[in-house]
Amino acid sequence: MDKVNFTQMKDGTKEDYEFLMEHEIDHTKHTAKRLLKALVELDEGLSGYQITRLGHSVQSATRAWRDGADTDWVVSALLHDIGDIYAPYNHDEYAATILRPFVREQCAWVVQTHGDFQMVYYGHHLDGFDKNKRDRHAGHQYFDDNAEFCERWDQASFDPAYEDLPLKFFAPMVEEVFARNPYDPAVIRPGAREPLFDPAVAATR
Repeated sequence: MDKVNFTQMKDGTKEDYEFLMEHEIDHTKHTAKRLLKALVELDEGLSGYQITRLGHSVQSATRAWRDGADTDWVVSALLHDIGDIYAPYNHDEYAATILRPFVREQCAWVVQTHGDFQMVYYGHHLDGFDKNKRDRHAGHQYFDDNAEFCERWDQASFDPAYEDLPLKFFAPMVEEVFARNPYDPAVIRPGAREPLFDPAVAATR
């Protein structure tokens, strides 16, 4: 079989859907490579900063790595703005949707809401923007993690003089994360919190 026989899903057979499932499983095995390619394409997006969007992503991940952050944090920092091209008005939610099945709940929530937290740095300069938008999340168990994520890695990563690690350095981590079983409770760990900064680990990097 090269293609299914149906033109409406309700007419599909067991054979049709088993055939499609095989293709889907194979397709998902290459998710990491597609994401790495999409990161490179970020350079086609928003300009005006002193570094490119890819440069910002790599620099955020580099800072996370050098802070001793674990793999979930590093990959989340790398991919946190991957929605900039295709979802400019909700890029944070877009990125979180990609990450959520494969990283700790803590990291997915921070990526999903980091746009609100970033407004504290620029909202007061623009009409119609709420500098204190992050306050709507006050009391959330990951609130402080998001504030630290933005302060240490996101808002600080627009520096052309900073020595970034290359994208290929992070590729094995991206491969590792997206090779996980999606929504594995041992990975998602609802309510768990891991530090963004580990001085002991940072000293070895």
